Amino acid sequence: MDSYKIKRGLGRGLSSLIGDTKIENQKNRLSVTDLIPNKYQPRKIFDKESLNELSSSIRERGILQPIIVRKSNDDRSKYEIIAGERRWLAAQKVGLHDVPVVITEADDLKSLEFAIVENVQRHDLNPLEEAQGYKKLIDEFSYDQEKVSKFIGKSRSYIANALRLLSLPNEVVKLIENQKLSAGHAKILVGLENDSFVAGKIIENKLSVRQAENFVKLFKNKRQKPTNSKDTNIMHLEMSIVNKVGLNVEIKNKKNNKGKISFEYKDLDQLNKIIDIIKLNY
Repeated sequence: MDSYKIKRGLGRGLSSLIGDTKIENQKNRLSVTDLIPNKYQPRKIFDKESLNELSSSIRERGILQPIIVRKSNDDRSKYEIIAGERRWLAAQKVGLHDVPVVITEADDLKSLEFAIVENVQRHDLNPLEEAQGYKKLIDEFSYDQEKVSKFIGKSRSYIANALRLLSLPNEVVKLIENQKLSAGHAKILVGLENDSFVAGKIIENKLSVRQAENFVKLFKNKRQKPTNSKDTNIMHLEMSIVNKVGLNVEIKNKKNNKGKISFEYKDLDQLNKIIDIIKLNY
């Protein structure tokens, strides 16, 4: 069988990545039972709703883009999916017996690169899966952050910030995997001594990313101030108000229990929110 080189038709990023990858057969079909998942697939969670939508599309129009596979190194009777695992899963849901494939020669590094590029381009990875994919390139294939940056087409700081997410504790990781915390929330939590506590407060009070940033900022400020600079009860009260309102607040209480309370707002929407809360409660 003649060998070809993939030039186009697989998406701009993928075709660029595999421009020099030889394929055994440009057009082929294999039984769904002959395929196995990519052991380097960074994606661990597949959204059920999205998978159902893809299944409906395949039921109506079939699989328009072939699944890219390679011969399995672990079981030579099987083919390992390099790109297109969602299409394979959806095909099984609608009862297809075989699927169109492109059989390619690819080593483990190329297989991982395929999987990362496909998922990153389609925004299919949660932030932890993305970070784990980058880490695998670094740990197993001697990439450094600069090389990952150029390969993915992201800034080096983007890669560094993504990798920092892997330092979060397991309980926070689970919240991100279960989509209870967003990527924006996750970035705020990195480096905090009290990350699990803050994560719980974000979920409990349904804080937006901006509100969470204000909460963390206030929390850090209170921790940095000398313990005798403000009464502990006042500090807890400030934290409670931040949880409810999502904005920075400062209470100045004098010895005669007179004082003032100040809210920090950045735009008219935040000001109106404060006014609405006051009207609602008083």
